[in-house]
Amino acid sequence: MMDNLRAASNHVVLKIILALIILSFVLTGVGNYLIGGSGDYAAKVNGQEINRAQFEQAFQNERARMQQQLGEQFSVLAGNEQYMQQLRQQVLNQLIDVTLIDQYAKKLGIAISDEQVKQSILKTPAFQTNNQFDNDKYLAMVRGSGYSPDSYAQVVRRQLQAQQLNQVFGGSEFVLPAEADSLAALVLQERDVRVAAFDTDALAAKQTATEDELKGYYDQHQNEFIAPQQLKVSYLEMDAAALQDKITVSDAEVAAYYDQHKNTFGQPERKKFAVIVLKSQADADAVLAELKKGADFAELAKTKSTDTFTGKRGGELEWMEPETTLDDFKNANLTEKGQVSGVIKSSSGYLVLRLNDVEPAKLKPLDDVRNDVLAKLKQEKALDAYYALQQKVSEAATNDNESLASAEEVSGIKAVHTDWFTQQTLPQALSAKPVADALFDGSLLGEGGSPGSNSNVITADGDRAFVVRVDAHKPQGVKPFAEVRDAVLAQVKHQKAQAQAQADAQKVLAALKQGKGDEALKTAGLSFGTTQKVQRSQQPSAFEQSVYALPQPQAGKPNYGVTQDEKGNVVIVALDAVNPGKLPADEVANFSGQIKEGATNITFDALIAGLRQSGKIKLGSAAQVE
Repeated sequence: MMDNLRAASNHVVLKIILALIILSFVLTGVGNYLIGGSGDYAAKVNGQEINRAQFEQAFQNERARMQQQLGEQFSVLAGNEQYMQQLRQQVLNQLIDVTLIDQYAKKLGIAISDEQVKQSILKTPAFQTNNQFDNDKYLAMVRGSGYSPDSYAQVVRRQLQAQQLNQVFGGSEFVLPAEADSLAALVLQERDVRVAAFDTDALAAKQTATEDELKGYYDQHQNEFIAPQQLKVSYLEMDAAALQDKITVSDAEVAAYYDQHKNTFGQPERKKFAVIVLKSQADADAVLAELKKGADFAELAKTKSTDTFTGKRGGELEWMEPETTLDDFKNANLTEKGQVSGVIKSSSGYLVLRLNDVEPAKLKPLDDVRNDVLAKLKQEKALDAYYALQQKVSEAATNDNESLASAEEVSGIKAVHTDWFTQQTLPQALSAKPVADALFDGSLLGEGGSPGSNSNVITADGDRAFVVRVDAHKPQGVKPFAEVRDAVLAQVKHQKAQAQAQADAQKVLAALKQGKGDEALKTAGLSFGTTQKVQRSQQPSAFEQSVYALPQPQAGKPNYGVTQDEKGNVVIVALDAVNPGKLPADEVANFSGQIKEGATNITFDALIAGLRQSGKIKLGSAAQVE
């Protein structure tokens, strides 16, 4: 139900001004994108310059974003000069809109202080650890996103500015209860209908068609009878995993590997700590003093620690190995069981640590890890053999490009020969994308359907590699009439059945409107089914649109129409009643907010259009398509 309400209240263009401002930073990747530049500019907006570097950087970033989103599909689009021109224009328009809005916000006196920016950053959950601002995390995330702290602060400043501008417009809209009720009654309206359907399949079975009709349909609809490109291929498959079964490893090799990699077959020293977390240096000093007097560490952790999770456990943590031990813990240099640290200042507060236990490093004996070593050596040897095999096969396939015989001989692998297949019916063994791409990019095809050349070695996932050869090729083309005659006959008969059903439906419809419907329905072998309730969806079907196009019926007098159902059958519809929608009480506030949001979006559209109309926008040489 609420999907329909959202569809009615949403506006499709610029959602909120905040999104527009944020988009500018996605496009430019810098905070101060509205700085002045040289005479070589893309646009001047009320005298403010968008220079070439800014525009080109914005375009390249948008191009990279679309490439990541669309993948190979974007490569096709990028080859279309007209499309790329439109993309450049779109990016420039977005930068101009952002500049206009920025100027307008300044005109209204919407300014954000440094303190507001600081507080917004400090309160950002992503930059917090244990509900406290973590400066190291903040710097890492900001720099990882390609910003400096200063440029990121500019992003935040403009976001806050946009939010204030959004409140200026959003706060001016209001929705009367009567407006919400009226719109809900329309959007949630239900219609009671009955349907009488012609069975198109049954009508089609009774139709006939001449050969001339069939050939005429075939000639006019040849694009419906396209045979896709087909290939027959031979291929060699090399699989590193399969080579492992042929690998032998001696006891001496196992022992030597074990001796050289002992550090991977042992458990390093482990330590188990307990911790008490305090808010201040004074609190930590007090706890440390109590410990020195003999107080129980676990009890103090339970009663004093601000970290409730570890506090409930007496401060005890899990075992830590060197690579998982926090720097604060390492720097405490606790080496003996029961040893207590001094006060440690950390990003989480003030810590007091105790070393609860130490487990020394251990080395597993060779007998315990023999199978692991054996498997590792077999895998390494198999990979070496796999790469050597690839090299031999590649040289043989290149030197003898007339067949795979030489490649078979040097590899000891028998080539597989396929039957005909299309790009949609690829054999499972050849379904890896690099292999499929090589087969259907045209580079391996011979002329006139003749055999092609051997491919280079093609690597696929899972340490597999292929050399393929196209033995025969059938290009895409129209299937001959004889091959598709049965399909054409079915289409023509169905087309005739549809035409007959439409004609018969119009006769019955005329009789229904004249009050002679019972006899007409009986003659046509039809009857209305039970009442069904129809509500308009976000993307109405042809059936829904036809139902809602019918005028409201008078009491006891249905209105009738002709349309098609979801199966494509011609149907006669009887509209019996129209029931206004009723908004549930708990949805009234939400729905009113959505109507208000839609009105705000329209206001923003009008604002940007007005700013463009009244502003002085001049395009420079950098705006021209290169």
